[in-house]
Amino acid sequence: MTIIPPDPNLTALRLELARLRGERGWTFDELAEHSGLARRTLIDLEHGRTTGSLTTWHALAHAFDVPIERFLTSLCEGHPTPGAPQP
Repeated sequence: MTIIPPDPNLTALRLELARLRGERGWTFDELAEHSGLARRTLIDLEHGRTTGSLTTWHALAHAFDVPIERFLTSLCEGHPTPGAPQP
């Protein structure tokens, strides 16, 4: 039996990025300065034109001073988290 995982919730991922940026009141330029990522990359991430790499999300986690899990768990929003107890 093949188990196919649900698609990752990329909308929740980009919304988490937008939320964190908004909480800090940072522009894309300010986030670029804090993260070392290109402004265009950040715009594309937040607007859903790219998903980025693990290295990208690692840099963002450090820029926001949050665990990377903050981003990664949003990928499972709307469906059961792998390994979580089922009701």
